[in-house]
Amino acid sequence: MATIILGSQWGDEGKGKLTDILCPEYTICARAAGGHNAGHSIVANGVSYSFHLLPSGLVNPRCINLIGSAVVFHVPSFFKELAELEEKGLDTKDRILVSDRCQVNFDLHAAVDGLEEVELGSRKIGTTGRGIGPSYSTKAARSGVRVHEIFDEQTFERKLRQLATGYKKRFGDLLKYDVEEEIARFRDYRVKLAPYCIDAVQFIRDVQEKNQKILIEGANALMLDIDYGTYPYVTSSNTGLGGVFTGLAINPTKVDRIVGVVKAYTTRVGEGIFKTEDLGEVGTKLQDIGREWGVSTGRKRRCGWLDLVVLKYSTAINHYTTLNLTKLDVLDTFPVIKVAVAYKSPEGEELDYFPADLAFLEKCEVVYKEFEGWQKPTTHAKTYYDMPKQARAYIEFIEQFCGVKIGWIGTGPSRDDMITRSS
Repeated sequence: MATIILGSQWGDEGKGKLTDILCPEYTICARAAGGHNAGHSIVANGVSYSFHLLPSGLVNPRCINLIGSAVVFHVPSFFKELAELEEKGLDTKDRILVSDRCQVNFDLHAAVDGLEEVELGSRKIGTTGRGIGPSYSTKAARSGVRVHEIFDEQTFERKLRQLATGYKKRFGDLLKYDVEEEIARFRDYRVKLAPYCIDAVQFIRDVQEKNQKILIEGANALMLDIDYGTYPYVTSSNTGLGGVFTGLAINPTKVDRIVGVVKAYTTRVGEGIFKTEDLGEVGTKLQDIGREWGVSTGRKRRCGWLDLVVLKYSTAINHYTTLNLTKLDVLDTFPVIKVAVAYKSPEGEELDYFPADLAFLEKCEVVYKEFEGWQKPTTHAKTYYDMPKQARAYIEFIEQFCGVKIGWIGTGPSRDDMITRSS
């Protein structure tokens, strides 16, 4: 059977921590889409591990990990991240596999990423600059290179040179990139990468035929989905439930649990609107207490109150069977806590849905519900009823509003700081 863990807001809701906790129950941990993104950290046995491209299941020494077919695969980052994990004592040998259908994310794509952001001017997307968007663009244009083509030296070099020539025509001398240097690096990668590459379709089929348990770790979150997110301020892949099926060829009838991970407040890195943003005292306090900045980029996340309109919209698309509420402890010292329950249009109409038109959304006001803060630490609570009644009221309102039970409550950075509620 399969469990899918998905971010419900704009990313970095804490998917890695839940993946780490659940992994001992599973044989396989897989990523379906995305790339070597801004990353997240997992604290296990007193050690902090950073993950960007690799699945978090590597923390569990008995788990096989798969990078699925819809991931854009940056080979240098793959080996760099493996080396960093092994330096911290993780044995990754024979526990990480890569689909040979992945698109290759070249350094060329990263060089182009920055130039495309400059082209957008004031409308810039706010990407990580790692070439993930351009990689998906070449995939859609059918001019990209797939992992299996790395091992055909002649085809690989021809296609990469063609790709570089096309971008050179577009950007001219602004493009600072040496195609021959990248080709030379891949002569070494070609040998090193071969043991990791598999036909992931056959692998997943065999795993499911044997009824082995699969844990699927989503990348980014629903509001960054190319179709359902706050377009155009989104990533380039399907970050929701649909992307799991296309990225891994999972049998949907064998999915028994879809977990939506939601932070107890809202954060966002980069450009684009979210209505509950507060860059004043509240936002700064959330940012400081929650240590809200990217693992690799260091970019600070904009912070605001939890938006339940967004969560309800996310639930309608991803069909969560349970939720994981994270970082509840960040709210411990607030005397008053708010959640967004609707938007009010310029005409005074209350909207209980998330509109597609961001220009219209920007004109709307937020309708908040206020809660009394608990002003007591939740970090050392071992059970749900160890928490203050005000915290329980906050949690139960979220459940009622979205129609989904909260199965896990994160109350701190450690693996142990997670309350599990019985179904």
